[in-house]
Amino acid sequence: MSSHNKETVSIEFKPDDFLPAENHSIGIDRVYPAQSYWKDVLSSFLKNKGAAAGFIAIIFVIFMAIAGPYMNGYTYNEQIIANQNLAPRVPVLERWGILDGSETMSTSTGKVTVNRYTDPKKTTGLENTYYWFGTDVLGRDIFTRTFMGTRISLYIALVAVLVDMCFGMSYGLISGYFGGTVDNAMQRFAEILNGIPTLVIVTLLMLVLKPGLATITLALAITGWIGMNRVARAQVLKLKEQEFILASRTLGAGDFYLIFKEILPNIFGQLIIMSMFSIPNAIFTEAFLAFIGLGVPAPLASLGSLISDAFKSFTTHPYMIISPVVVLAVIMLSFNMLADGLRDAFDPKMKEM
Repeated sequence: MSSHNKETVSIEFKPDDFLPAENHSIGIDRVYPAQSYWKDVLSSFLKNKGAAAGFIAIIFVIFMAIAGPYMNGYTYNEQIIANQNLAPRVPVLERWGILDGSETMSTSTGKVTVNRYTDPKKTTGLENTYYWFGTDVLGRDIFTRTFMGTRISLYIALVAVLVDMCFGMSYGLISGYFGGTVDNAMQRFAEILNGIPTLVIVTLLMLVLKPGLATITLALAITGWIGMNRVARAQVLKLKEQEFILASRTLGAGDFYLIFKEILPNIFGQLIIMSMFSIPNAIFTEAFLAFIGLGVPAPLASLGSLISDAFKSFTTHPYMIISPVVVLAVIMLSFNMLADGLRDAFDPKMKEM
C-alpha cells in the first residue's frame, strides 16, 4: 500500500469577508393590508380623473341649483319689460371688455355693436344694473331661470334613480328568479309597455292630467324602469344556480331572502351603474318634451323650455340659448363620466373588453 501525503490547506478569513445582513439589499415580500370591497371600489374610482371630475361637476351643479336663484335680487318669474333683451353683464369682467353688456346685432345697414345698459336714449339709466346671463324677451333674469330649470333636471334625475332602484330592480329580480310562467308573463308585459313611445304616453297623459311636472314624472315612471328590469333579470339568471345560492336554499332560506340578501348584494354594483346611465336619458327626455311644448307650464322653466324659448330669438340674441345649453350639456356629460367611472370601479375587467 502506498501512502499519500495529504496537504492541509489553511484558509484565513479577513475581517471584511463577512458583513452584517442589514447592509445588504435583500428582497423581502411586502405585506399589503387587507381592505374591504367598498374601499377598493372607492380607491379605483378616485384614481379615475374623468369620473372624479364628473362627480365634482355634479356637486357644483347641485350647489348652484340650490343657491343660484338667490345670488342676485331677481326671481325666476319677475318681468321687467324695460329691461328686456339685455346682454350679459358681469361687474368684474366688464373692466376687461368681457361680458360688459354689449352685443353685435345685424341690421339692414350691417352689423352694429350696441350696449343697452348705457344707451342714452333710455329714460332710466342701467349703469348700476347687472344681469350675469342677460335677460329674455320679457325682461326676466336668465341666470335665475337657468338654475331654477336645473332644479327640475336634477329632480328628473332623482326620479329616474328611484324608479330604477325601487321598481325596475325589484321587477327584474323577481322575474328572473322565479322564471318559467312568471318570468314569461312579466317580461311580455314589460315589452308591451316598452313598445309604446314615451311621447305618445306623455301626450295621452296631457289630455287626462294637467300639464306639469307631475305628468312628466308619471310618464317617466311608466316606462323608465324597463332597462333596469332587463339588467337585473340577466344578472339573476346568471347567479341563481350558483353554489352559494344552492347552499342557502338547502339550509332553508326563503325565496325573497335569497333574492334580496344573497343575489342583490352581488349585483348591486351593476345596478348602480345602470341607474347612473339612465339619468342622462331621463334628463334629455324631459328637455325634449319641454322643447316641443309638453313640459312644465309657464312661468316655471326647465332647461328644455328655456332652450325652446331662446331658440326663437337665436338669430338676434344668441346669448339667451348659451347658458341653458351649457348647463344641460355639463349635467349630462358629468353623469355619463360618473357612470363610466363607477363601471370601471365596480368591474375592472370591463376595461379590457
